[in-house]
Amino acid sequence: MTAGNGWQVEIVPAACRDIKRLDRQIQVRIIEALEGLRAEPAQGDIKRLSGIQRPEWRLRVGDWRIRFERDNDARIVRVLRVLPRGRAYRD
Repeated sequence: MTAGNGWQVEIVPAACRDIKRLDRQIQVRIIEALEGLRAEPAQGDIKRLSGIQRPEWRLRVGDWRIRFERDNDARIVRVLRVLPRGRAYRD
């Protein structure tokens, strides 16, 4: 996913599998949230995760969490996982 002057969104294989396993209605909500990240990766219910060695963020979409990394210099958002709230923070 890319945009002219926006950010590029890369979805790693694990996150792609997570999305494919979701119900269609939830998939649509997740894709809409990813489009929002592409436009501006600081919009929405976003928090920085603590206790993790590399800087990582999460976007809340209902009961689901999109975990991602953000490279401000390259303007890339790398989606790492899409998981339900209870499993999203386990490593």
